[in-house]
Amino acid sequence: MRVPFIVLMVALLGFLAGCTDDSTLNETEVKELVADLSGSDEVSAASIDDRELKVEDEEKTTIYPLPEEEFFVSIAPYETYTHPCEIHSLTGCQGELAEKEMKITVTDEQGEVHVDKLMTTPANGFIDLWLPRDQTYTVEIEADDKIGELQFSTFSGEPTCLTTIALS
Repeated sequence: MRVPFIVLMVALLGFLAGCTDDSTLNETEVKELVADLSGSDEVSAASIDDRELKVEDEEKTTIYPLPEEEFFVSIAPYETYTHPCEIHSLTGCQGELAEKEMKITVTDEQGEVHVDKLMTTPANGFIDLWLPRDQTYTVEIEADDKIGELQFSTFSGEPTCLTTIALS
């Protein structure tokens, strides 16, 4: 069930007014807030590491814990240019391939496919995924007859921003 947009906006407005603490959003609401903030300019800054979402405005920083069983990763494949990144900035990272359709396949070490679908990158050029924690995956991305592949992990301390997948 999707959390109604208005619930998230009320939580965000409460945050902006300095009234929200990290215990007011459940895991689903935190994931929806991440989706709403991705590429947004509604707050000064928002970043996401392996354990928490940190949202900053001019007056306050609020930290939201992430789901215990899921790991957030944001992937920006490239053809010409990229940038180094480990902790994804939802409000600052910009990938090269914005608004581009891609086939995304994510497979774990046992061969189980976790993602296999066409996705379109939003204006920030990143594909956001939630995957089970404590596993190693291979992501294959195909766009315009170009393919790139990368192995990554979802263990504690691993990067949430993957920008080294060259499509060729």
